[in-house]
Formats: sequence, C-alpha cells, structure tokens
Amino acid sequence: MVEQESNPRLTDIFKAASDPTRRAILTLLAQHGPLRVTQIAGHFEMSLNSVSKHIKVLERAGLVIRRTEWREHLIEVQMEPLRDIDRWFEDLRSIWALRLEALDDLLNVQETAK
Repeated sequence: MVEQESNPRLTDIFKAASDPTRRAILTLLAQHGPLRVTQIAGHFEMSLNSVSKHIKVLERAGLVIRRTEWREHLIEVQMEPLRDIDRWFEDLRSIWALRLEALDDLLNVQETAK
C-alpha cells in the first residue's frame, strides 16, 4: 500500500505548478527577475485579470511573492518551494537507486550460480 503524501505545502505547490500558464509565469520570473503584473501579462494572450488570478494561485502556494515599490507591484519567484519539490524527487531517486542495487545483487547471484 502506498502512503499518502502528508506534506500539504508540497500538495499546494504541485497543484499551483500543474497549470502550463503558471509554469510559464514561473519560468519568465526566473529568467527575468521581478516583473510588474502588466509586464507578465504582456507575454500571454489573456486578460490582465486572468493573469492576476494565476499569480494569486502562485502566491498562495508560496511560489511567488508580491513586493510593493512606490506604486509598482513587483512579482518575484521564490525558489525555496521548488527546493521542496527537488527534495521530494531526491527521495524517489533514492528509493529507485536501492531497488536497482537489489536487482543488480540478484542478477549477480544468479550469474554466479550458473
């Protein structure tokens, strides 16, 4: 039986990043640094309101933060939640490495027995 993921933050991150537009926003911010919402919206064929809704989902997941400088609202990517995903994948890689080692051991035993 598979254990369910008990990290709600990781679940929120995956849900937010599951949308291609939100992933594109994250990529854009990672490449260009903090941008105004209007600058982000200029890269998409959708309304400013729609882009704002995507940004709010990313904010709730902690993937971006909004900073205010004078009258400008800048959106900035946050890398720490992405590190949580990397750590989760690292755990999976560790499990598979152990399984592959066990398979290798089994194959070596079978080869030696021949």
